[in-house]
Amino acid sequence: MGKEKTHVNIVVIGHVDSGKSTTTGHLIYKCGGIDKRTIEKFEKEAAEMGKGSFKYAWVLDKLKAERERGITIDIALCKFETSKFYVSIIDAPGHRDFIKNMITGTSQADCAVLIVAAGVGEFEAGISKNGQTREHALLAFTLGVKQMIVGVNKMDSTEPPYSEARFNEISSEVSTYVKKVGYNPKSVAFVPISGWHGDNMIEASSKMPWYKGWNKEVKEGKFSGKTLVEALDSIIPPSRPSNKPLRLPLQDVYKIGGIGTVPVGRVETGIIRPGMVATFAPSQLTTEVKS
Repeated sequence: MGKEKTHVNIVVIGHVDSGKSTTTGHLIYKCGGIDKRTIEKFEKEAAEMGKGSFKYAWVLDKLKAERERGITIDIALCKFETSKFYVSIIDAPGHRDFIKNMITGTSQADCAVLIVAAGVGEFEAGISKNGQTREHALLAFTLGVKQMIVGVNKMDSTEPPYSEARFNEISSEVSTYVKKVGYNPKSVAFVPISGWHGDNMIEASSKMPWYKGWNKEVKEGKFSGKTLVEALDSIIPPSRPSNKPLRLPLQDVYKIGGIGTVPVGRVETGIIRPGMVATFAPSQLTTEVKS
């Protein structure tokens, strides 16, 4: 039996249409969180609605209303594995109207992945005073998410495509901003990616020969790598005291047909396992853990 992997929670944040859901969906697909048949089904449905480029995002955008508007309304929870961690991804909405949902999701995360779009004019719109890039980074830090990875997305749509100068310009500007917010830029990995084509997501891309990889320095040591998944593997998992009583702040309650009511949250202390008896506060309702 191999050693049980540690769980980490990440939140994917960034301006509307920066490619958060597509990047996240592609990652989940590549890391085996969803099968090829499902992706093909999404591809067909997306094409029928004239939104062919949304197939990966649809892994997350399960609500019909979201599919038709093409934006992420609620926080979607998906899981996949890396070589080191079990990762739960919370994909937070980028639309200003949905900021309240984004706060709920972010407060549960151990690390934030900030997606910024490198396309012409897109980065500028996101980082502007009216964009959500700044707001999301500030919210993440304020809500206690002290680790960050920056995915510079849509590298395929820079001028010229996969431009080193554009990546450096964006990295430098985002570095300055996240420092103002409270992050130490030295501890942040900047990864040039294409969430749609998959560049530097799992495998190093051949389209950016200039890219030598990301480096980060934290008190636990120095880390380096090339891809987004390697950056995820460099997250320092928080210590969750398992010898203390169970404390699990609830984030949401789902009603799932054929299963019933499923509470969702993050175990902060203690452990949870089938057969345990748990009590909800403040109602003092007691129930048995099923799975």
